Amino acid sequence: MSRTELYAAATAVAERIAGAERVAVLAGPTAQTALAVLGGLIAGVTVVPVPPDSGPGEIGHILRDSGAQAWLGAAPEPADGVPALPFVPVRLHARSWHALPAPDPASPALILYTSGTTGAPKGVVLSHRAIAADLDGLAEAWQWTADDVLVHGLPLFHLHGLVLGILGPLRRGGRVIHTVRPTPERYAEHRGTMYFGVPTVWSRIAAAPEAARALAGARLLVSGSAPLPVPVFDRLRELTGLAPIERYGMSETLITLSTRADGERRPGWVGKPVAGVETRLRDEHGEPVPHDGASIGGLQVRGATLFDGYLNKPDVTAAEHTEDGWFRTGDVACIDGGGFHRIVGRASTDLIKSGGYRVGAGEVEAAVAAHPDVAEVAVVGVPDDDLGQRIVAFVVARDGEGARRLRADGGASVIDTATALLSAHKRPRAVRVVDALPRNAMGKVQKKQLAV
Repeated sequence: MSRTELYAAATAVAERIAGAERVAVLAGPTAQTALAVLGGLIAGVTVVPVPPDSGPGEIGHILRDSGAQAWLGAAPEPADGVPALPFVPVRLHARSWHALPAPDPASPALILYTSGTTGAPKGVVLSHRAIAADLDGLAEAWQWTADDVLVHGLPLFHLHGLVLGILGPLRRGGRVIHTVRPTPERYAEHRGTMYFGVPTVWSRIAAAPEAARALAGARLLVSGSAPLPVPVFDRLRELTGLAPIERYGMSETLITLSTRADGERRPGWVGKPVAGVETRLRDEHGEPVPHDGASIGGLQVRGATLFDGYLNKPDVTAAEHTEDGWFRTGDVACIDGGGFHRIVGRASTDLIKSGGYRVGAGEVEAAVAAHPDVAEVAVVGVPDDDLGQRIVAFVVARDGEGARRLRADGGASVIDTATALLSAHKRPRAVRVVDALPRNAMGKVQKKQLAV
């Protein structure tokens, strides 16, 4: 669709829902989803994206919690526990040439529901202003212009695929091609200047040399939503000539950190704050943590890209902010003297306290990944009567022969590899070979399932 066709079709959607407060969008990878979301934004109606693979319990919770008044574009099959809502169709060929007044920048644009790893999903309220500020900050960092062609196949119910992957190119005025599924073959079919992917996507592309080489004409390969393994970073650079851009963010903050198109791209590091964002590190007592590239602390953020709170949860919102107004991300990080950030992981699962030491799981994972037979790794702390927590590495082998070798030596060679790269107290005490790591829809490893 051309820009004119897209805007006219979305305006036709906006006119059909004018006066509503909130609508739900079953956000499958379709043009109707893009039109539904854009129509809601034009109308000033808050859009609630719903993952299309959600079960009835999750859909029912999202609808009741958000107060959505209708389904826009598509609706799930009726099921027990799912409120019955009116359905408003989205027609690809409908057009309206009216100009509607722009919504208040402070008004809510989207309510994104978190993955709910610690209970029912929470609704994250994002304003038009915050989304615009974030996309403009990324445009500056990535030198993103109307000449760019973005290619990706990421889900359209999440920050990465929807806000960055659909609203981003529309704000810049450039093109976006959604591949529906993010396979190496489909990425290689299209000649984009920018490609978005999560680490699982990039791992598969790195393992498909012909497809990877087809991306060599791009400007940027952008990875996010989970840490990109260093071996994958290196392999992509070898095959495409491009060092990937790594960035960090979450639904509550949007994208706050990124390496730059014109700056250093360091494997395992996610760069500096985008324009309008500030960060700081604090220890468990609220004291500052030095920016020495090694000391780790809780990452706190403030700035123009932050959310307006959790829907219907003022107490939870307040608890996640410090008294002086910073948002506690729940992630652990370190910052070097030049302001570069490395994300260690979640404080709840990736900050391991072993033998009186504070150990970041990410550092151990990078060391374990240096073993030639290791394709993927997740490091967790498990309860230990002596150490408090014992460092355990769950590894996926590169192939069957590698798995046989790892099992034959009981993981001793993996521990030796890590010990050569780490301080003694950071080495894994045990290695468990698994067929696959449990992941969510965005490719993030679900470590709590490993630690059970």
